[in-house]
Amino acid sequence: MCGIVGYVGPRQALPFLMTGLRRLEYRGYDSAGVAVQENGALEVLRAEGKLDNLASIVSHHPAPGHTGIGHTRWATHGRPSEQNAHPHVDCGGVTAVIHNGIIENFETLKAPLVASGHRFTSETDTEVAVHLLEEELAKGRTLEEAALAVLPRLEGAAALAFISARDPGKIVAARIASAGGVIVGFGNGENFIASDMPALLEHTRKVVFLEAGEVAAVTKDGARFFRIDGTPIEKTPQTVTWDAVAAAKSGYKHFMLKEISEQPRAINDTLLGRVERSSGRVIFDENVKLTDEQVRALPRITLVGCGTAGHAALVGKILIERLAGIPCDIDIPSEYRYRNPVVTKGQLLLAITQSGETADTLAAMEEARKRGARLLSLVNVMGSEASRVADDVIYLHTGPEIAVASTKAYTAMLVDLYLFAIYLAQRRGAIDAEGSRRLLAEAFHLPTLVDSVLREEPKIRALAYRYHTARNFLFLGRGVNYPTALEGALKLKELSYIHAEGTAAGEMKHGTNALIDEDLPVVAIALKDAVYKKMRSNMEEVRARAGVLIALANDDDDEITGKADDVIRIPRTDELLSPVLAVVPLQLLAYHIADRRGNDVDQPRNLAKAVTVE
Repeated sequence: MCGIVGYVGPRQALPFLMTGLRRLEYRGYDSAGVAVQENGALEVLRAEGKLDNLASIVSHHPAPGHTGIGHTRWATHGRPSEQNAHPHVDCGGVTAVIHNGIIENFETLKAPLVASGHRFTSETDTEVAVHLLEEELAKGRTLEEAALAVLPRLEGAAALAFISARDPGKIVAARIASAGGVIVGFGNGENFIASDMPALLEHTRKVVFLEAGEVAAVTKDGARFFRIDGTPIEKTPQTVTWDAVAAAKSGYKHFMLKEISEQPRAINDTLLGRVERSSGRVIFDENVKLTDEQVRALPRITLVGCGTAGHAALVGKILIERLAGIPCDIDIPSEYRYRNPVVTKGQLLLAITQSGETADTLAAMEEARKRGARLLSLVNVMGSEASRVADDVIYLHTGPEIAVASTKAYTAMLVDLYLFAIYLAQRRGAIDAEGSRRLLAEAFHLPTLVDSVLREEPKIRALAYRYHTARNFLFLGRGVNYPTALEGALKLKELSYIHAEGTAAGEMKHGTNALIDEDLPVVAIALKDAVYKKMRSNMEEVRARAGVLIALANDDDDEITGKADDVIRIPRTDELLSPVLAVVPLQLLAYHIADRRGNDVDQPRNLAKAVTVE
């Protein structure tokens, strides 16, 4: 999730670009860069790391010009470096591109370009777009004509912006598929583009939001809009009334609600570029250095994570054991280094952490390494300690998560663990090509399915208002959704300060049944899976004791009608992916209960986003 800005008008472009990037730095801080065009020339300034590094360069080398684009990067293809920073330029250094998203078929597109003499200078997927554009501009086309010739050839989800000294005073911006947004802002004799409203609010509130498959050609005098097939379209600007904080939240009341709503896009970004379409094999980038021989020799995997990440680890154990047949165990990082853990020679320790700075997780990694384990981190923040000390790294690609209570990072963890389990299974010969294709096809349906769950928010909000005065909650799950019960309870505790407990439903008779009475809401995750009938029996235990029963069920389950006080419906998917869908209504339930109680949803009391001390 990267930040994009652009300016064309009578003023110097650079001050707007730098201010805009500063307001979008939360979207990425691995590197940053600007390209400014003036008098038939293009000047590009880039720097690795946070925006301050670029600002230092700009202060000593201001680039004059009235048209420019800027970018702050959240790395996907290619490590964070000045070489991989955007903007990228063509061979002649006169055309530049910035990009948010992933171009899936860049390798296929790159090969003939290299063969024809194009010089690539980065490891990114982005650079292929500017070289394709270079070829089209060489035919005498305008910038928008060239872009419209190139964009249909790009596969994946991407938002891009181009400028060129060959066609000065113009920015062409495009949004392909479901990539991050592109906003065109209209000023007085000057116009702008940005990926988010905070970059624009100081300058204009009159904007057009590009939809998927739309292109804008922006000059100082206005903007023209096209579909990606070249068909001209009309778009009417609207006036936004957000303040700066609301703009960062994209109009949502809280960052957490925004991040819950971003989950379809976050899952999409997590999947893109990690499946080789021709073979159906799961692939990771150069940050995963495990060889096929090492994978086949793995004797055991230990998964560690704190809080929400620990719940993802529980799901990961089931996924890896079920698909790859590798024995897995779960450890609480804060306990791991104090109990003299046994590490098997050649084993892997898989550390799961959103921030990559969680002190207990880092300590567990250090202890495992001392004892001979190989380290793999599943982490969101690039450049974090967990990413630096690990032998292998899988990045979540969800973009920054602002709210303390994790939502989109959790579902991305589940998707990455699903991909990793298939990755291991393929290299161990535990799954055939047909099985892989079926599992991966299910995964690519997830963004649409999660979106359908989000559309049920009004019903879940009404349910939350009904139960917001409860003093206790119980969440029941079985199998792969026992961790979902734990995560649902944790979210409610974190946000609403209501005592909540997650329990394996089969354990109710061993103590939990003593808690059930007419004042206890019980959320039962009762999906049509291998343990459905067992969960239905557990629901009857609750009903027999007058408990208030809320069922989370599949939308095609008629049997459950009348068997609970309230029913939340979600679509059906493969059982191993069901935790991704099942957790979303529980996130919304916790959010709306906390909001109804007047709590600080984004910053719950006594909690922090990254726990960097023991």
